[in-house]
Amino acid sequence: MPRVPRTPWWLAWSGCGLAGSVLYMVLPYSLPSVTLASVIGIGMCAMMVTGARRYRPAGIGSWYLFAAGVGTWIVGDAVFAQQVLLGGGMIYPSWADAFYLGAYPMLSVALFRLTREPGPLRSSTIIDSAIIAVGLGIVYWTFLIEPILADTAMPLLTRLVTAGYPTAGVLLCAVITPILFRRGPRTPSLWLITAGSVTALAGNIGYSLFFERIPATVLFGSFLVAYALWAGAAGHPSMAQPITGDRDSLGRSRLLVLTASTLLVPAVLLVQGERGASGMSWAAVAVGSMALFILVATRMSGYISRVDSQARQLRDLVMRDDLTGLPNRRAFEQRAATAVAAAPCHMIMIDLAGFKHVNDRLGRAAGDQALIAVAELLRLCVRDGDVVARMGADEFAVLVHDTLPADGLVVAGRLQELLRHPVHAGEHELLLNARLGVASSSVPSTASPDDPCLGAAELVRRADTARYAAKSTGGQLVEYTPALDERAEAAERLGADLRHSLDDGDFHVVYQPIVDLGDSSTVAVEALVRWVHPVRGFVSPVAFIPVAEDNGLIVELGEWIMRTACRKLSEWRRVLGAAAPLYISVNVSARQLSEPGFPAVVTTILTETGLEPAALLVEVTETAIFGGGTAIEAVESLHRSGIRIALDDFGTGHSSLGLLRTVPVDVLKVDKSFVDEIAEPGGNPVIVDALIHVSNGLGLRAVAEGVETEEQAVYLRDLGYHYAQGYHFGRPSPDPILVATVPAAPPVRESPVR
Repeated sequence: MPRVPRTPWWLAWSGCGLAGSVLYMVLPYSLPSVTLASVIGIGMCAMMVTGARRYRPAGIGSWYLFAAGVGTWIVGDAVFAQQVLLGGGMIYPSWADAFYLGAYPMLSVALFRLTREPGPLRSSTIIDSAIIAVGLGIVYWTFLIEPILADTAMPLLTRLVTAGYPTAGVLLCAVITPILFRRGPRTPSLWLITAGSVTALAGNIGYSLFFERIPATVLFGSFLVAYALWAGAAGHPSMAQPITGDRDSLGRSRLLVLTASTLLVPAVLLVQGERGASGMSWAAVAVGSMALFILVATRMSGYISRVDSQARQLRDLVMRDDLTGLPNRRAFEQRAATAVAAAPCHMIMIDLAGFKHVNDRLGRAAGDQALIAVAELLRLCVRDGDVVARMGADEFAVLVHDTLPADGLVVAGRLQELLRHPVHAGEHELLLNARLGVASSSVPSTASPDDPCLGAAELVRRADTARYAAKSTGGQLVEYTPALDERAEAAERLGADLRHSLDDGDFHVVYQPIVDLGDSSTVAVEALVRWVHPVRGFVSPVAFIPVAEDNGLIVELGEWIMRTACRKLSEWRRVLGAAAPLYISVNVSARQLSEPGFPAVVTTILTETGLEPAALLVEVTETAIFGGGTAIEAVESLHRSGIRIALDDFGTGHSSLGLLRTVPVDVLKVDKSFVDEIAEPGGNPVIVDALIHVSNGLGLRAVAEGVETEEQAVYLRDLGYHYAQGYHFGRPSPDPILVATVPAAPPVRESPVR
């Protein structure tokens, strides 16, 4: 049998209280109805205290004060019932009225505290309630209170008590109205408080204005309903949750209420004027108007101050980097503009070459920690008055005020030395390989060497130019000189010519044989790109490949080279048959490996040209894959598809024998610089000797590059090398001489399973 869920205790109690309140309204005013009302009131007070003690909210004292106010009303009900039922008739005013009126201040204060955010009272919240109270107070005074007080036919005490009820209504309305129009989320407890407060306010208005027209049980019953709703608010678990979202807010609804409150004064004057009233209390209206004016002015002053404060905070956020707390690019450029105009200074631009690999390998959280660590190092390293900023991503800038001509270079050298060492990012120790570009505002422009003025934007550009020069040369620190601009402009022109030549077909592919040292037969060829510009003539790959890498054209150029090379191998196989090379080797850059979908491009080319994956050997450099991340993933994807991988120029980049175990390598290409040691007088080619042992031990094929003499070829063969390439066997050519062997050379051996 399914278990019936239990009704929450607070809901059961509140439900009983509401049901009892409805029953009270339909019963005649008698001892049973009074007893029922007393039981409801006492039970709801007990529930308020129980809820407060059970959930222990931050404002528990306000709940006790609330319960005390309700209890005071209940005492007033008991005194009133004793007078009517046992004393022979109603006495007015009586002690019952004292208890009724005495409860309002306690209830108003408790409601005010329970429906606002915890913490110190905000002046704007009090002022809003005061504006509502003054506006309503003028209306009540004009049409209710003053006529009562002016009626000398009634005793003074009677007049004061009678005027006290509408006054209490004004106080209650001033507190409850902001609750109705508050902004932000409402908890169930706050909803119940709001409903109970509105019900109590309705009962007060009915008692003050329509006492003789509404049955007394209905009026008193409305207060019992309020008790039940307030008790439910105290018993609901959400009563312990802090109130949020209403602190010092000025939404449309609240603004509408405040505007209406201020318009009540002219509305009163208009009504009185239309009625031709001669007894207008000009003093009350004047005092009320002045009070409203002061309150509204104070409220607007506070609001304007708040807006100004938020504007200052926004300006600070706009000018500051969220992650590191350093000034951002906008703030840095403004401060740099002021500094450059005032005195000579140096600009240092810094980027972190290894930062992308940190994000790829360790995640963005580690990258953020690294940036914070670098920012702190830079902040501690510079002098007072110098400025450190984060320009974006992994780029930082330092502005150095030159109290002495060489200050900038001294600081740059200190930063260079500091950034040589690893930084701590959480549990990681990271070497980020920073590159620095330095520019001085005192170096004249090449365009106008006689102009001593140099803007901040130009200084930033110069430092960036020097930083790019450090990147392209592999250095760490480069100081700007006008020659760097000429070099950069030349690189830009070369890049533009690259684009045109790609479109015009000025590039062509040449092929260098890779031979078997045993019989000099051609087992493979390496595809190499050549550029013959119609005006420049022959352009060395050493000159244009770095430019193509930098501007991204290497991606398009590399795809063209691979497609052309694969078509050439397919053509050789069709024409030469068994005499064709077993595979073709194509160089792939780091930029290509980082392109999304690069492995899919390679496999598409193989499909288009009809080659099997083993017919292609992709050559990558140590530098391209050293950082891991996307490049490693691309290499692994290619290898899984059956394409072989060669590690090119081994020993000249970020050499690490660990790469040979972690990266799926099939072929190890020994750099020409190590082969050259064979022919040097007194040379000791120890690296060449060591690498053949490493290759054999790991099951790799070694190919010696740059073999130019028979002596080198014989030495390599005696060491155990099986394959080599170089001018001794053939120069790169569009149609190289392919020497076949009988029987044909065996295919490249599969790498061991990893």
